[in-house]
Amino acid sequence: MERAIAMESYWGKTATRLFFRRFLANPGRVLSLFPSSPALGQVIAKQIRRTDDEYVVELGAGTGSVTKAILSSGVPPDKLIAVEIDKEMAEYLRKACPGVTVLECCAFELDHALPKPAQGKVGCVVCGIPIGKFPIEQQRRLAELMLSLMPPGRPFLVFSFRFVSPIPGKKLRLAYKKLVVTLRNFPPASVWAYASDSDGAAGDRAGMSGVSSVGS
Repeated sequence: MERAIAMESYWGKTATRLFFRRFLANPGRVLSLFPSSPALGQVIAKQIRRTDDEYVVELGAGTGSVTKAILSSGVPPDKLIAVEIDKEMAEYLRKACPGVTVLECCAFELDHALPKPAQGKVGCVVCGIPIGKFPIEQQRRLAELMLSLMPPGRPFLVFSFRFVSPIPGKKLRLAYKKLVVTLRNFPPASVWAYASDSDGAAGDRAGMSGVSSVGS
């Protein structure tokens, strides 16, 4: 038990150093100075909905704080696909999260990079990429790509350091809902769900089908 705690502490310190170093090396790609906290990972993991045979795809996995929370919530490693564009962080993820499929690629390449067994079997997509910083057409393209991976009606999840919608749901014709805010992250973060607008009334949906709220 003590060895397991010591190893977890080691991985945590190593992850923080790596994240900070990669931010300094490429702040235009690693857009946050700090990795997500375990507390944020836990509230994200609570929002994941999937059947036993479905995969979870995490975009912008970084050094794996959310990845580990998803695993701890009960998602098997062989049903989790972590996408990370940074080579060093992707290599770290493979060591820190054995059994998880780590794709070293851009999120926009996911439709081609997704392993064949997962095609048509993705139950949830978690987006840790600051999608709102992209031009609107790229936001639309990525939103459509995430939705296309899942069964109709399923939402994708986005976590953000903003307390308003991190992407313009109405412009992208998406139904959206804030699920949870947690202060146990620096900076405080919110988690949002976005689904395809099926009836032409894009916007905030308090009762969006398939999405449930949790407390902070």
